[in-house]
Amino acid sequence: MILLLLLLSIIFIVYATAKWKLHPFLSIISSTYIFALLTNLVGTLNGVEKPLIADIGKEIAGGFGSIITSIGLVIIFGTLIGKILENSGAAVKMAEVVLRLLGDRHPAIAMTVIGWIVSIPVFCDSGYVILSSLKKSLAKKTGVSAVTLAVALSTGLYATHTLVPPTPGPIAAATNVGIGPDGLFWVIVIGLIVSIPVALAGHVWARRVADKLPAELDEATETFEEYKRRFGSLPSGFAAFAPILIPIILMAIGSFANFPVSADAQGNKVLMTSGFTNTLLTFLGTPVNALFVGLLFAIFCLLPKRNEETLTKWMGDGLLDSAIIIMITGAGGALGAVIKATPIADYIKTLLDGNVAFVGVGGLIVIFLIAAVIKTAQGSSTASLVITSTIAMPLLPSLGLDAMMGTIPIGQMLTVMAIGCGAMVVSHVNDSYFWVVTQFSKMSLTTAYRAQTLATLVQGITGIVVVAILGLILL
Repeated sequence: MILLLLLLSIIFIVYATAKWKLHPFLSIISSTYIFALLTNLVGTLNGVEKPLIADIGKEIAGGFGSIITSIGLVIIFGTLIGKILENSGAAVKMAEVVLRLLGDRHPAIAMTVIGWIVSIPVFCDSGYVILSSLKKSLAKKTGVSAVTLAVALSTGLYATHTLVPPTPGPIAAATNVGIGPDGLFWVIVIGLIVSIPVALAGHVWARRVADKLPAELDEATETFEEYKRRFGSLPSGFAAFAPILIPIILMAIGSFANFPVSADAQGNKVLMTSGFTNTLLTFLGTPVNALFVGLLFAIFCLLPKRNEETLTKWMGDGLLDSAIIIMITGAGGALGAVIKATPIADYIKTLLDGNVAFVGVGGLIVIFLIAAVIKTAQGSSTASLVITSTIAMPLLPSLGLDAMMGTIPIGQMLTVMAIGCGAMVVSHVNDSYFWVVTQFSKMSLTTAYRAQTLATLVQGITGIVVVAILGLILL
């Protein structure tokens, strides 16, 4: 009965968000209260003396607060970095660097690579708007179909948006499934590995399918050179890439500094570094500290002027963007706390015991399908990542996804990847990104479904195949 109530709660979230247009935060919180109250009612009707959830308000507030404590600043710093990259022209500079390396001879692969890089810190919607002029000017210059370049760019952006931190969705999913700050670097690593074939799948779809679809090019659209002049002088290549690469490098150094290389006579682990060096590298490699260093680089290297416009307006816009993600993530944490307070995990474990089809790789596929249903029904990839990871957390042992590889939580990491792949399937009319791509590319609805929607389906399926293969090898 409790399992049925959880299913109905998920349906309520999807229906309230998609049909009533209720904000995801309110739909998740409302569903949490509904699930908690009905669960207690079911327990009472079945003769349970003590309520299954003894203090509903305390559980919800505790779940909300604990997730914000662990991830709030990480989301804020990552979003602020993305806002500065967007407003300073750094994202345009990154595109220019990649285009210079690849040349005009391979415009589609250039669009895929540019999107793949830019969307690591920048939301895919914003990234597409920023790079739309580059896409259009390349189409004019090279004669390649505008639809081909549109899909190559959109799928490149989409691949890292759902799979690679510091984009808020993957960070929230990693935290929700129990990955601590020390494991975030490895989520970035495996996210980059999985996102490469996912982006290439989108590229192949753009070249083989989207290339045959009708394209309409706006002759009045400004060229990329004209668009660049809006920003005045662009930052250097180093300054543009530093706010992304430096936090990743610091997290990598921090992880390796604490990597065990041997054991002493008492059996204690001997780490790669020790003393002050270990303390310093651990401090810098902690994700919240590494991202703050990246934010400082963005402020001092990218802001054209440090005045009220940049230090107040830009930062305020970034904080507003991050607040929405934090609230949705916190609501997901509240739902997760309530789920964990019920015996549902024990019941599902009993249900799955002995059924190898739902253990390991099978468990990854189940989680992928849950994320895909939620994404397709309500449109938001971030909401799908948050909700699915919340549901998955108490089920990981039953699904065989709590496996460790030394100190690396490989089962939880693959779970995040499976959720990210599901959160791609599919982008259609209830997804804001779908409309950004179609409107800025002047696609008809029929063309958009064949080009963009089916491309996201191909990407999601490609991603879960890659994750399943990794599961077979690593779990």
